[in-house]
Amino acid sequence: MVKLICHDIMTQYHDKIENFRCEGCGPTHLDPYNFHNSDEVLKMAVPMVMENRKQWGLEGLVEDLQAIIINTEDRNFTPAIQELLDYTGLDIDSAFENEFYKSAVLKVQNSADFLIRHRKDKENPHVDYNIAPKTNLHPNTRLETFVYECRDIEKYVKKQIERGVSFQQDEILHRDNYSFIQTIPSCFTGNSIGLIEWKGKKGDYSSSSDEDLVIDAAKKDHSYLKNIKQLDHAATRLECQNRDAAIVEFMELTNYRFDFAIYVKSFNSITNVARFRKDAYAQVFTTGIEPYKTLETSGPTEKYVHNYGPRVHHMAFHTENIEDTFISLKENGMKFLLELVGSPEEGLKQTFSRGSENTFLVNEYIHRYGDFDGFFTRSNVTDLTKATDAQ
Repeated sequence: MVKLICHDIMTQYHDKIENFRCEGCGPTHLDPYNFHNSDEVLKMAVPMVMENRKQWGLEGLVEDLQAIIINTEDRNFTPAIQELLDYTGLDIDSAFENEFYKSAVLKVQNSADFLIRHRKDKENPHVDYNIAPKTNLHPNTRLETFVYECRDIEKYVKKQIERGVSFQQDEILHRDNYSFIQTIPSCFTGNSIGLIEWKGKKGDYSSSSDEDLVIDAAKKDHSYLKNIKQLDHAATRLECQNRDAAIVEFMELTNYRFDFAIYVKSFNSITNVARFRKDAYAQVFTTGIEPYKTLETSGPTEKYVHNYGPRVHHMAFHTENIEDTFISLKENGMKFLLELVGSPEEGLKQTFSRGSENTFLVNEYIHRYGDFDGFFTRSNVTDLTKATDAQ
């Protein structure tokens, strides 16, 4: 295993050019990654990727998660915002529009920001990943982009282009308060990685060329919503054969590292966690252990990817007073896939809502007790995985 990725063919890989031949590698068969799913290989890859990041001059350039971008159909734009106001601690910070997007910025303290958008431009680079048996009527709907703060975006983009990484924009977008660029969608996850370098006030996404947008949505005065706090993690579901490649690709685009994996063999599922640091937001990747076969025989994870395509399955919110909050959410209309699972003795409690009709996203509510040092427990992961079979 001389190298993980042949950088000379990254663009050709993403563009799926048939029978491309690299002078260094020979015929690629569209597979620049020279390993298969294996925790052992991933653990070997982590120090290699980190060393490569130093050699490329990328180590330390990318900070923690700054924002997520959720795109919706026009008809679902306001309902998606109202839904987040009703069932999370998020509140509207600003709303604006320009020739490209309608945007609403939702925030809660100590969390990544939420940008809810409707793309006015009909050309959607994510659309090929959005079409699946249960998503055909919502071809523009997905959590599209994870945006990370960048210390030196000019240097980052220069180095990544030298590696063969492709970006959606030909040049860095310079706005009043920030500079921004994002990668093309990953062929493994359908997600894009955004980089933002702030020039002034952090978290101000509007510019002087934007127009104010009035949103017909409002936060209800429910005290329990204050218990629902920052974004804890988001989990992408993808095909099992792309697990290792997706995690390594993510590490090479950010300063995250693979941490651990939990196998649930009874439901043919692997939950993989990558972290920037122990007490920060985590990026989760969930796949099957074996590939999808049929709706009757495959596990919940592979069936979900078959039905919805590779995409973010859920967003997890740190939740205080989770028992009473769970009851209040149900009383105010939220539907759940299962009851709360876990206990103070086990170290955490969690649950999943039903998927949103406006975004396809599931809300997870999670609370870790006391000095619980883990991230998940195997029993909770098993119960949550089983519950998603209803989707």
